[in-house]
Amino acid sequence: MLDLVNARYKDPNLDPKERVDDLISYMTLEEKVAQMMCIWNGKREMLVDEQGNFDYEKAKQSFKHGHGIGQIGRPSDAGKDEESGHDQGLELRETVALTNAIQKFFIEHTRLGIPVFFHEECLHGLAAKGATSFPQPIALAGTFNTKLIEQLYSIAAKETRDRGAHQALTPVVDVARDPRWGRVEETFGEDPYLVSEMGKAAVRGFQGDSRFKNKDKVVATLKHFAAHGQPESGTNCAPANISERVLRETFLMPFKEAIQEAGVISIMPSYNEIDGIPSHANEWLLNDVLREEWGFNGYLVSDYYAIQELYHREATHGHHVAVDKKQAAELAIHAGINLEFPEPDCYTYLFDLVDEKRVEETAIDELIKPLLFWKFKMGLFENPYTDVREEDQLESKKALALQAAEESIILLKNKSNILPLSKDNLKKLAVIGPNAHVPLLGGYSGEPKESVTILQGIKEHLGNSVEVLFHEGCKITVDGRWEKDEVVFPNESEELQSIAEAVAIAKNTDAILLAIGGNDQTSREAWSKHHMGDRTSLDLIGYQRTLVDELKKLEKPLVVLVCNGRPLSITDVSQKADALLECWYGGQEAGLAIAKVIFGEVNPSGKLSISIPRSVGQLPIFYNHKPSARRGFLDEEKTPLYPFGFGLSYTKFELSEITLADDIIHIDESTNVKYTITNVGKTAGYEVIQMYIRDVHSSVTRPIKELKGFQKIWLEAGESKDFSFPISPNLLAFYDIHKNYVVEPGEFHIMIGNSSQDVCLVSSVLTVIS
Repeated sequence: MLDLVNARYKDPNLDPKERVDDLISYMTLEEKVAQMMCIWNGKREMLVDEQGNFDYEKAKQSFKHGHGIGQIGRPSDAGKDEESGHDQGLELRETVALTNAIQKFFIEHTRLGIPVFFHEECLHGLAAKGATSFPQPIALAGTFNTKLIEQLYSIAAKETRDRGAHQALTPVVDVARDPRWGRVEETFGEDPYLVSEMGKAAVRGFQGDSRFKNKDKVVATLKHFAAHGQPESGTNCAPANISERVLRETFLMPFKEAIQEAGVISIMPSYNEIDGIPSHANEWLLNDVLREEWGFNGYLVSDYYAIQELYHREATHGHHVAVDKKQAAELAIHAGINLEFPEPDCYTYLFDLVDEKRVEETAIDELIKPLLFWKFKMGLFENPYTDVREEDQLESKKALALQAAEESIILLKNKSNILPLSKDNLKKLAVIGPNAHVPLLGGYSGEPKESVTILQGIKEHLGNSVEVLFHEGCKITVDGRWEKDEVVFPNESEELQSIAEAVAIAKNTDAILLAIGGNDQTSREAWSKHHMGDRTSLDLIGYQRTLVDELKKLEKPLVVLVCNGRPLSITDVSQKADALLECWYGGQEAGLAIAKVIFGEVNPSGKLSISIPRSVGQLPIFYNHKPSARRGFLDEEKTPLYPFGFGLSYTKFELSEITLADDIIHIDESTNVKYTITNVGKTAGYEVIQMYIRDVHSSVTRPIKELKGFQKIWLEAGESKDFSFPISPNLLAFYDIHKNYVVEPGEFHIMIGNSSQDVCLVSSVLTVIS
């Protein structure tokens, strides 16, 4: 009989790798496979009652064989009924009680006492009841503030760990190249360098030094690997029809950087296929590139139901590279998928596959090693339970959410400096629009303790000094909730009547704030045939343009706030608005942040992390295109309505000419570019200075410019400061004609400015010699 009491894996003084090897030596095949499985919706049938409380009898019956389970998904949503809109999600103390009870059960009712991992969604904060909700990533990227990103994801990590969870299914480091795609809001935008910097900051916020000593950090999960952000036709999960060179330089870069510079522990492959091979079966991508070439030694978790989709999934699609679920499991194992999410499904066939010699048990051993390693590394074998704590740092969390919202707001137009508005010049202010009095959270959101709407923020900021009049004006969709599958568009006669009422209210005011854009239903993950979110048009939905037209006829100052999850073609609105701001989904403090910007308490500093097209016909419109890619159109300008990196301020900044420390360097040498920035206006504020580089002549075509550095700088009115950007070989390198990653000799244009558009840039020439 095995002596489990004195087993070496129970000795906390041993190295985790030794403990893993010892533990595996005791494990049966059934216990090994159990570590590769997860339960999510199955909690209701196997672990909890209707209210989301732990049900011992259910658990005892469901896990009577004592093999255990690897992970439990989203404990905070236990008891939640999303489709009906009845939210029974758990508060902090309830979630802690649940995770502790489940953990206790698996430790005490399994032979080896292996603790479970819990994972949660944390796209822009923990997606749970009472947790802090920050702006969506597409907005966060516009802050160009990596320190802020690390801070807020540190908060998300602590809130997640405080509820008993250990892994966050984020950050999303997909490079978004098609705004028709409904998941754009989940990304950090269109540029691989910016996505990389934001992704690394997020990983550091979640994982810290990855020692997990203080129980305030969690495992981060990079997703979706790879090339998920430019799907065919802009439709979610569609094939990525791109070359290996583009794949490596654009879509793989953020993953490589986060692995090698931030030490990310977990990665989630993508639903899509590349060159005919679905990512969950792509041995070249997951083994050759990820593990062998880049040295990734963490673990891979499948996207929800993605292994099943290698065969066929009725709710959405199938790749049909497997004849059944058993073969799907075989393909995923050979590709190195350590853990199947979200339910025991295809991996239940691993017993048969081992028995049939189609999968070696030693392969199973290797795949569970990192799963067990991080359970040891996190200290779960010694301290598996979570202390029940009162929620802390509420004011500092709120302040950080407010700062993030403020820095993400982008001023796109400010005709005749109409902004900031002065409360002294207003007696009555109209706040109109379908987004004026709704939470601005977007998808994958929890339910924060408070969510300040634009109307609430304006009223709170103005107090009793200005009379604020509100009307919805029109709807975007009838329900608007992200969870609601069916999308119902409003009735024309009702909308026109509502618009007339809004105009009548606005007629007797001094200025109009109009909040339009999208809602949770018009831009979201299309996860099934009945829950869509991708679009064929980027026009405003419904009667929003009619609302703009009618309000414009009043000839009053018109400030338009666009709140949305993807870029919209708002050319007509841009022409008619006196001031235009891209506000995205600003999180729980969005309304107050918008008010502070509108009335000048905060100087806007956000920059576009993705280009805004004039029309859908321009797509793709990303700035870092190849020289032949934007020749022009018969019926449309070739430039975007607003380019990547663009964003105005209430003050004016000027750049000096730039100088290179060395005009000529060898291919293995570095230099730096120096510049002076001056605030020549009358208002203090931030400016984001961006460095772009172009390889003028090369063995293969190169983008006309690429972001290779940015700095966010605070200047008082009249203040000047000197700064520099380092230029190292890795910023000049690319995959040459032989697909070697090299620096080629020649001329490089070094461009510095506050936007990607040429008129905003000053430049110099760097010569590189061999």
